[in-house]
Amino acid sequence: MKIWSDDNILQADLERIAASELVDWERLRGKRVLVTGATGLIGSLIARGLICASVKRSLDIRVVALVRSLEKGKDVLGAFLEDGLELAVGDVLSPLELDGAVDYVFHCASVTASKDFVNRPVETIQTTLKGTEHLLEFSREKGVESMVYLSSMEIYGTPDAQTTAIMREECYGYIDPLQVRSSYSEGKRMAEGLCAAYAHEYQVPVKTARLAQTFGAGIPRTENRVFAQFARSIQNGEDIVLHTDGSKAHCYCYTTDAVLGLLTVLLKGENGEAYNISNEETYCTIREMAEMLIRRYPQSGSRLVFDIPEDANQYGYAPTSRMLICSGKLQALGWKAGVGLPEMFERLMGSMERRDTDAFSNTSRLQ
Repeated sequence: MKIWSDDNILQADLERIAASELVDWERLRGKRVLVTGATGLIGSLIARGLICASVKRSLDIRVVALVRSLEKGKDVLGAFLEDGLELAVGDVLSPLELDGAVDYVFHCASVTASKDFVNRPVETIQTTLKGTEHLLEFSREKGVESMVYLSSMEIYGTPDAQTTAIMREECYGYIDPLQVRSSYSEGKRMAEGLCAAYAHEYQVPVKTARLAQTFGAGIPRTENRVFAQFARSIQNGEDIVLHTDGSKAHCYCYTTDAVLGLLTVLLKGENGEAYNISNEETYCTIREMAEMLIRRYPQSGSRLVFDIPEDANQYGYAPTSRMLICSGKLQALGWKAGVGLPEMFERLMGSMERRDTDAFSNTSRLQ
């Protein structure tokens, strides 16, 4: 098997995607696939996983990775340029111009940093709405076979019940549109509505995928979401500091499971429908997640510390809620999550350690 990454965990994840029998790979033979947000965590893994499968299975899949920075695109995806991947520089805020046929589209581009939802709410909304409109028009003009829009579990808002809410695709909680942080969740809801409208009025074959919080090997070193903060605290032997009471409870999903879920939605999903992608077995509170890590890595000496500010809104955290995101609709199409929460962190931290080591070495680590 060809080696694309000196991060052996990320390499193994790519091979797992390529080897999966959950995907009808023959439908992708000789196809051209556009991926927006292709330097982000999910977009980059989709692009790399498709190329890995193409080489492993001799499928001649071509992937067009839409990036805003050619330099960053080469840095993240350069190893795949000789195997069917091409970089296209552009911004989803502008209409997309791309020569040649396109068969499938993954629209992954989005503002993802919680602080940006508060500090840049206008840009958050515009990127979501204008970007999605441009990709829907592009898919309509190209006559694509299928398009997947990456939405989020945050569209479910805050359920009314104080106990755990079982969230299926037809369930919705409360979102206050006048709260600045709602720029993300309300924008995602409207973008989903736009997808449904295009599917109904123009027969664009678009599906929506609602991802639970997803993480795994290959996250950027600048990642600051809670899973990355916890992992770095354990690795550095520092206390895990919570700026809330840690009672928020959600489900999570490992990156390879998410990509296989997205491919399932692309090839088997119904047009105009939404599908949750979530590992229900990972359901836990933020506090329980922190306590699990402290138990599993006692050598770190990390403790759980609470430092709750008077104005927690400054961090851009989502409202406290307890939601078990059900993935039964996607499982009915043949998908099933395979990586549990302890292994998710084990693989995440192993990848972070490897990449941090390589950052200080000029020696090739391919193996």
